[in-house]
Amino acid sequence: MTLSVIILLLITALLWGSTPVIEKVALQTTDPLVGLTIRSVFIAAILALVCAVSGKWPAVFSTPLRDKFFFGLSGFMAGLLGMFTYYLALRVSPSSRVVPIAAAYPLFAAVLGAIFLREEVTLVRVLGTVFIVAGVWLVK
Repeated sequence: MTLSVIILLLITALLWGSTPVIEKVALQTTDPLVGLTIRSVFIAAILALVCAVSGKWPAVFSTPLRDKFFFGLSGFMAGLLGMFTYYLALRVSPSSRVVPIAAAYPLFAAVLGAIFLREEVTLVRVLGTVFIVAGVWLVK
C-alpha cells in the first residue's frame, strides 16, 4: 500500500470518526428518519453539483443497468437501512459504544466475500475476524 493510499485512509478514518459526534448532537432533537432524510438530500445535492461541474453527469446515465442496480441496492442497504438503524442506536446509546459495534461490519464483509466472491480465507484474515468479535464483545 502506498503512502498516498494510507493518507487517504487516515483522512477517511478521521472523517468517519468525527461524524458520530456531530450526528449524536443533532439526534438529541431530531428524529432519526428526519435526520437521515436531511443528510441524504444534502449529499444528493452536493453529488449532483460535483458530477455536473466535473463533467461526469452523462456517466450517471450511461452506467450499465447492472451497475446501477448494485449501487442502488448498496445505497438502500447501507445508506438507508444501515444508517437508519445506526441513527436509532446512536440516539439512545453512547457513541463510544455504538460506533465500535457498528464498525464490526468487516466481519460480515469477510464472511460474505469468502462465500459470494470466493475471496481467499487466510490465517491472518481469520485472526482479524476473531479480533473484531473480541473488540465488539469488549465494548458491549
